[in-house]
Amino acid sequence: MSHRALFLFIAALVLTACSVPPPPPTPLKLVRTQKVGAGGTAPEVIGRTYSGEVRARIETTLGFRVGGKLVERLVDTGASVKAGQPLARLDPADTQLQATQAEAQRSLAEADVKRFRDLKSRNFISASALDAKETAFKAADAQAALARNQARYTTLSAERNGVIGQVLAETGQVVSAGQAVYRMAPDGDREIAIALPETEVAAIKIGQAAEVSLWANTATISGSVREIMPVADPVTRTYAVRVTLKNTDPRLPLGMSATVRFPRSEATGTGSKLVIPLGALYQSGAQAAVWTLGADNTVNLTPVVVSAYTDAGAVVESGLTGGETIVAAGANRLSAGEKVRVVADK
Repeated sequence: MSHRALFLFIAALVLTACSVPPPPPTPLKLVRTQKVGAGGTAPEVIGRTYSGEVRARIETTLGFRVGGKLVERLVDTGASVKAGQPLARLDPADTQLQATQAEAQRSLAEADVKRFRDLKSRNFISASALDAKETAFKAADAQAALARNQARYTTLSAERNGVIGQVLAETGQVVSAGQAVYRMAPDGDREIAIALPETEVAAIKIGQAAEVSLWANTATISGSVREIMPVADPVTRTYAVRVTLKNTDPRLPLGMSATVRFPRSEATGTGSKLVIPLGALYQSGAQAAVWTLGADNTVNLTPVVVSAYTDAGAVVESGLTGGETIVAAGANRLSAGEKVRVVADK
């Protein structure tokens, strides 16, 4: 190849290279930021929350005072009942026969004692003979009154206003005296029943303040711990706790879902801390950290100590003082000193 041809070939290569545009700059990563101490990261009193349900403070079982065959059940589960309202009836045939028999025995004893009183008034019998008839009459009179009461016991009535929570016997069933037929929640104080795990029951005390919110109502209700069962449930290994509600309707529907929050520091041992979103944490081995944003939108890794994880976010024990701007989402895609683009809030 001649020198002229070589020169033209090299010149063509140079011109071709110069005509290729330079590669576009790498776009900045988009992140969402949040200021520590504002919005979702504001300092607040942290408390554990527990799910529970509305219960009556007192729940009673209702049953007949005599045995017999259940022939009529007048209310169902969930029914609101009034004091004195009939709830169920037994077959009254046997008790009525017993009452008739007892009344006949009483009438006979009464006739005998009248004759013996007349005979004693004429000194035909001794005082001891009259005393025996008087005693027999008293026994027959008491037996007749007992039989009349038992005849009335075949109708089971509500003693207080309340709600039937459970039906425990059905029509046609033969029940014994005292056997539970209904479970009833009388109108009155309402409580929230929750369950605490073994690791947290020691942090809750009797009388401790609580905040209760019902899923069916956005208002927060004040309450306090009334009872902590000393024995764990053998199946769930949790401890039953009752939280008494203050200033609530005594007819609040039973079984409603509720959330109980213990705002005092005793509940978790955290007190007033900074809460940051869980997405802001960057885990490097055993060390947790967050990305803090500098003035030129560069990020730097700041180690933090997390004391607890809650539904609200991570509770930061140390590492942040408040006022820092941190990356709230996208922490796992960044590197130290990298410049980012912040998402504008809508």
